[in-house]
Amino acid sequence: MTVVRFQADADLRQAIVTGTIRRQTDIDFQSAYAEGLEGKKDSEVLAIAAQDDRVLVTHDRKTMPAEFGKFIISQTSSGVLVISQNMPITDAIEALVLIWEASTAEEWINQIMSIPF
Repeated sequence: MTVVRFQADADLRQAIVTGTIRRQTDIDFQSAYAEGLEGKKDSEVLAIAAQDDRVLVTHDRKTMPAEFGKFIISQTSSGVLVISQNMPITDAIEALVLIWEASTAEEWINQIMSIPF
């Protein structure tokens, strides 16, 4: 059983990444900037996250779910979490910490979930 590792999409508020790491220092949560995701297409972002065995965390409810569906037809995804932009940052942080504590990376393979649940 492997621990969940997160990859922030370029549209994800940095405060969620920073706050999650501050709340639980053992979480491996890579920023979009660190991975150079700005300006990349959804399919490229999904491929990068999958290559690094990271669950992608995004605010993109508009295009990411459809791109995810296309992606998993031919490739394996480490999973996607779509966080509502209207969700308070503290609630988003708590949800990510809970997911990290209560699940394994294997449970997220080819799964997409919207938060709030």
